[in-house]
Amino acid sequence: MAALTAALPSSPATAKLAASPSPSPASHFLSFPSRLRNASRVAVRTAQVSTAETAEPAAAAAAPVKEKKISKKQDEGVVTNKYRPKEPYVGRCLLNTRITGDNAPGETWHMVFSTEGEIPYREGQSIGVIADGEDKNGKPHKLRLYSIASSALGDFGDSKTVSLCVKRLVYTNDAGEVVKGVCSNFLCDLKPGAEVKITGPVGKEMLMPKDPNATIIMLGTGTGIAPFRSFLWKIFFEEHEDYKFNGLAWLFLGVPTSDTLLYKEEFEHMAKIGGDNFRLDFAVSREQTNAAGEKMYIQTRMAEYKEELWELLKKDNTYVYMCGLKGMEKGIDDIMVDLAAKDGIVWSDYKKQLKKAEQWNVEVY
Repeated sequence: MAALTAALPSSPATAKLAASPSPSPASHFLSFPSRLRNASRVAVRTAQVSTAETAEPAAAAAAPVKEKKISKKQDEGVVTNKYRPKEPYVGRCLLNTRITGDNAPGETWHMVFSTEGEIPYREGQSIGVIADGEDKNGKPHKLRLYSIASSALGDFGDSKTVSLCVKRLVYTNDAGEVVKGVCSNFLCDLKPGAEVKITGPVGKEMLMPKDPNATIIMLGTGTGIAPFRSFLWKIFFEEHEDYKFNGLAWLFLGVPTSDTLLYKEEFEHMAKIGGDNFRLDFAVSREQTNAAGEKMYIQTRMAEYKEELWELLKKDNTYVYMCGLKGMEKGIDDIMVDLAAKDGIVWSDYKKQLKKAEQWNVEVY
């Protein structure tokens, strides 16, 4: 059982939620030294086995027992692909509201769909959406995947809805023609009551860590904020009998303008109630600069805390989650290369160890 406890701040999305006839909304890496030690133990064991085999060549070698990997994520009972394109779940749009300001470069919308509890997703998963109509070949449109922006309880706290954060895709191609993304425009234009075909849920890469004392570093650009909103609602706006967060949640959100800061009021409210358990940093590239006069991208903001972030990355219970535009990972790698080198560590190798330990999680597009 879980309950929503914290009062939500006023925002366009929450105001429309409150006015909705639907249920009311919420009131509301392993460290490097330890790895060296592990490597030493492996070397010793290997030497012991080699000696034993040399001394007793007639002895039959026992087949190695492969240890079952124990996941550090909340993956027990996770459901995937309950609904597929040929037999999607048909939900209804309950709410669809623009959450970017008038001066934002483009539109981003927050939308809530009914599921009646039939799509048992977890924080960090995604759903597929199939737009109405047919493509140029007369076939149904292919599904598009979107990261879920709500906790498993949903924005209404009854486990019967799922929310998305979608940017309307409109661009001019090389021929000078205006092109509209099929699925994003279908979703952004949905009216309350309209049907929507949903598949999934899918994905385990972005599931939250089990450890309630973990440090969770969340790096998002634009609509890549979606899975982190789902994390943070569970952490700060809900009470769960089997989960109480006592660690550090640190969110970095990168956007082009202040009118593009998604869910700003919610996150600032979390900062008030979260105390030392929550840190919030925005990077607004077209409006902010660092001390050197450089544009404030997400990696630029992170660089201001690079020594602290590197120390956190040496700990067994630090988890990094990255979601957003594909190019963001390189900028973050550039920061870490020099920091790792100071400790005699090759960052690319260390990052592979982090990924293997489920402590470096990336979902970019």
